[in-house]
Amino acid sequence: MISADDALALLREGNRRFVASQSKAASLSVHERRAALVAGQEPFAIVLGCSDSRVPAELVFDQGFGDLFVIRVAGNIVAPSQVGSVEFAASRFATRLVVVMGHSQCGAVTATVEELLARTTTQSRNLRAIVDRVRPSVQALLDGGCARDADVLIREGVRANVRVSTNHLRHGSELLEQLIREEGLRVVGAEYSLDTGVVDFFDGV
Repeated sequence: MISADDALALLREGNRRFVASQSKAASLSVHERRAALVAGQEPFAIVLGCSDSRVPAELVFDQGFGDLFVIRVAGNIVAPSQVGSVEFAASRFATRLVVVMGHSQCGAVTATVEELLARTTTQSRNLRAIVDRVRPSVQALLDGGCARDADVLIREGVRANVRVSTNHLRHGSELLEQLIREEGLRVVGAEYSLDTGVVDFFDGV
């Protein structure tokens, strides 16, 4: 079992390689690695990230088959199915690090900001379910006096939304609370920059 601190160090180093265009994961034998994983898996980190096609966690952290347990959903929101997925990996595979990773220019945060500023209205009930989970993060910024400038709200909203998701995972599951208290599980928040490729770990670290 890899500790949360060691797992975080592996992710930081992998992102450093990714940014420097020195990725190593692709050089490993995919066939041999895939075959070795048929009997089971031991992912060293759980990543709850956005579905955005520009933010594939395995590439961003320069990891390969079997290294990460990845959950992707628009806006990296935390709903019951995402909590259950984190619980599954943390309890079944003894994975001790959970990363909630947002990213710059997030579409779900943008849609929420536009709606709160009365520029658009989300018509689809299913899309609204996503916006409604992001809304409290952005609303809190407005209530706290954050400028009503859309770009500022989107930038700040990305991190606020990550913090809400990490807090939900830390305190919204009895199982995860127990693993945090007794087994060294750690939940951290991060933001990926579309411009630089750098992942900034800013919450819980």
